[in-house]
Amino acid sequence: MFTALDTYTRSGCRTSSARGAQLERILITGLGVTSCVGNGVDAYWAGLARARSVPAPVDDPRADMDNRLLYAVPPMAAESDSGAGTPGRTSTFALAAAREALADAGLADADLAEVGVSVGTGVGDVSLFEWAPDDGPGPEGATAFPFKVGATLASGLGLGGPVTSVSTACSASAYSVSLAADLIRDGAADIVLAGGADGYTRVGVACFNRMGALDPVVCRPFDVGRRGTIFGEGAAMLVLESESSARRRGRRGYATVAGAGWSCDGHHPTAPDRGAGQIVRAMRDALAEAGVSPDEVDCVVPHGTGTPLNDEVEARALGAVFGAGDALPAYSLKAMLGHTGGAAGAFALLTAALIVARREIPPNVPLADPDPGCPIRLPEVASTTRARHALVNAYAFGGNNISVLLGSAA
Repeated sequence: MFTALDTYTRSGCRTSSARGAQLERILITGLGVTSCVGNGVDAYWAGLARARSVPAPVDDPRADMDNRLLYAVPPMAAESDSGAGTPGRTSTFALAAAREALADAGLADADLAEVGVSVGTGVGDVSLFEWAPDDGPGPEGATAFPFKVGATLASGLGLGGPVTSVSTACSASAYSVSLAADLIRDGAADIVLAGGADGYTRVGVACFNRMGALDPVVCRPFDVGRRGTIFGEGAAMLVLESESSARRRGRRGYATVAGAGWSCDGHHPTAPDRGAGQIVRAMRDALAEAGVSPDEVDCVVPHGTGTPLNDEVEARALGAVFGAGDALPAYSLKAMLGHTGGAAGAFALLTAALIVARREIPPNVPLADPDPGCPIRLPEVASTTRARHALVNAYAFGGNNISVLLGSAA
């Protein structure tokens, strides 16, 4: 569902006819996370502060492939989803992160009947099929579909508002957060649980192996030696809420969802357009919707996958929007978490919300050999920020680009 103010151009870019208008602010009032560096927001932030994370071979006896490294979430107990059977790996991560986010927002069971859901995932619970026994019944088909993650959250947590699912590959959860803001502005809900989740999938890792797009050592975005990405897994969930609702409940926000820009390259099934025109456009539209100039942005969380062309194109695009490539500090999240697929945008937005709220950028994982072709500023020590605005980029196969701008909730 989209607001009456939203229009969609033929090039596939989301714009707004009321850019800079004084619309009611959308606050992020709750956060929850399940990740390889820590479960729970405090443990997650402490994990980022260590600036060290390494993948390990996934424990999958059927993964007969050259590269099967994974930034894995430690074992977790499966949760019941209240009627739909035991959820798969992705939904288990999503439920744990969602419970934390709802509690963090101060929402009691009685408040949940009108709360909506907007969740992004790349593969859903496909692991239910991949780990099914050879000699026993497998799961029903719909159980593993990407849309089932949103249904699991709604049924398992008693959320009775509108439910929407997004599966635009690796930009899915950034789109889900943008759509959640639209649901609130459109009056469909006052509060929406938004975010993303993805778990390890053997097929996904195998496909990237076949493409030669996996780094055999570590995920190292913007390093001259990068040879591809490495998958991670987990869930990041955010509670979005209209400012009037938050005030009624006496809640303060971590940040605001100030603007978003959507675009589509229409260039290639997997490769970004070297010209970077549409990802530049997405960033500029996010700024324009918020009525914010580039010099009011204090940090960017880039998509930065570690694949050679993606990092080069994004670094060039950042320079086009913000001036000299090393002018704006960036936080390279995938160097810590790996590429979390459809959850990547939500992880970046949750991290950006913490940066804005805490006025601090965590230390980046040091690069062994920074790529001069990717002039991007990656501070290796924790640094303070004015935290007026932080920009998040998320890109995906099919040219599905999105930039989301967060602002201070003060």
